Amino acid sequence: MTATTHTALPTDESISSLLTEGLSACGVDTAVLGAEPAGSLTARSPITGQVLGRIAADTPETAAEKIGRARQAFDSWRDVPAPVRGQLVSRWGQLLTEHKEDLAKIVTVEAGKTPSEAAGEVQEMIDICEFALGQSRQLWGKTMPSERPGHRLMETWHPLGVVGVISAFNFPVAVYSWNTALALVAGDSVVWKPSENAVLAALGAQSLLARAAAEVGAPEDLVPVLVGGRDIGDALVRDRRVALVSATGSVRMGREVGPIVAERFGRVLLELGGNNAAIVAPSADIDLALRGVVFAAAGTAGQRCTTLRRLIVHESIADDLVDRIVSAYSTLSIGSPTTDGVLVGPLINEGSYRAMQDALEQAQAEGGEVLCGGGRVLADERPDAYYVEPAVVRMPSQTAVMESETFAPILYVVTYSDLDEALEIHNGVPQGLSSAIFTSDLAESERFLSRSDCGIANVNIGTSGAEIGGAFGGEKETGGGRESGSDSWKAYMRQATNTINYSGELPLAQGVEFL
Repeated sequence: MTATTHTALPTDESISSLLTEGLSACGVDTAVLGAEPAGSLTARSPITGQVLGRIAADTPETAAEKIGRARQAFDSWRDVPAPVRGQLVSRWGQLLTEHKEDLAKIVTVEAGKTPSEAAGEVQEMIDICEFALGQSRQLWGKTMPSERPGHRLMETWHPLGVVGVISAFNFPVAVYSWNTALALVAGDSVVWKPSENAVLAALGAQSLLARAAAEVGAPEDLVPVLVGGRDIGDALVRDRRVALVSATGSVRMGREVGPIVAERFGRVLLELGGNNAAIVAPSADIDLALRGVVFAAAGTAGQRCTTLRRLIVHESIADDLVDRIVSAYSTLSIGSPTTDGVLVGPLINEGSYRAMQDALEQAQAEGGEVLCGGGRVLADERPDAYYVEPAVVRMPSQTAVMESETFAPILYVVTYSDLDEALEIHNGVPQGLSSAIFTSDLAESERFLSRSDCGIANVNIGTSGAEIGGAFGGEKETGGGRESGSDSWKAYMRQATNTINYSGELPLAQGVEFL
């Protein structure tokens, strides 16, 4: 593939300067980057591969102390009226609006996102704060008729406790806010363990939230951050004081987290693998489908949980559409996201690059043909940064390599002859996050919406780019959790059924007689 690449990647100094600007504006002391090597995490930028600094890490003991203080903060926060709790997320949203560009700078440096995508992620945080503010006045229950005279039956919702959030590098701040804004109005405290690849963005977001908490008089230690690797995440998951663990990551991670929390009868909210597909029907607007496919498959260098990974195209239009996709890929600009016009930034690290190469080799061994992409670029200039050309692979059928998610820009293409076959291919993977169909046929779209086994099903848009108003989450190995909009707030509260007797008598239910 001949792609437009930017061979002049930024200097270490320019990346460090961008980071310093963002951290300082968000209220984070840049001295945080100067920890001693022992007991610290190394922060790197995927843009250049450079070391940004070292950040002091928690120990299991300090993590336990922070969780304990968050539990104490919950004891007072739960008694604050929900509309008053809403003022905290309202103020957080205001600060995020004021510092949108500043926090986006940190996200760009640490996650390798373009400024537009990074700003869009911060906008998601602002949006969920607005949503949660409204929700703080709508933590509603129901009143039901009782079978006994002089009785009222109703349900009420109450704060749950300490909520633990484990987030991934690809959305280093937005997913945290989805959980935290709702958990705070629900009356919970929140302990956040961000990805070790995106700690600085977490510190920036948490600094603004801590400022908001101080301004509105919320308890100290309401929203602590845990810095560390897998051992710190494990400490959070195992702590019995953590009522709910909301974890975003791989299916492997979910398989470990779920049983540990279940063993202690805690709650989990899991957002795991995607492996998303789109069907393109003969009646589709091909120009519309082309734009939707290319962004969903190549955007964020294929590192979204909603990235399009499988394209199921009707055999009558497949050759034309694939040719147009390959042609569109040849125009994608690859390079530093800090450079104007760049659409495809770096992979997060070498491990992601190796996983992509292994998947392409397996695809070819299973009969696939790599039509374009897959190669590494800019390696001579920056050997520790991993930029790749997004790949399109034509497959003879849905093979084993397509049944697991590779977190890189690989688009597998298969064909179908009728919609039932397409749906069988579509649903024939263990994951079930996001899905789409491009069609102008109403019957086809309705059939797809009723048969897609994913938590998200779209018509005539791609698989990525969810709005916060709708619940976000998936089925099967994706975990079954729901975050963000709709009635996702219920995950952060406990439900109680109440019976109120105002009759002066004591009739028993179901006509039971006693004494």
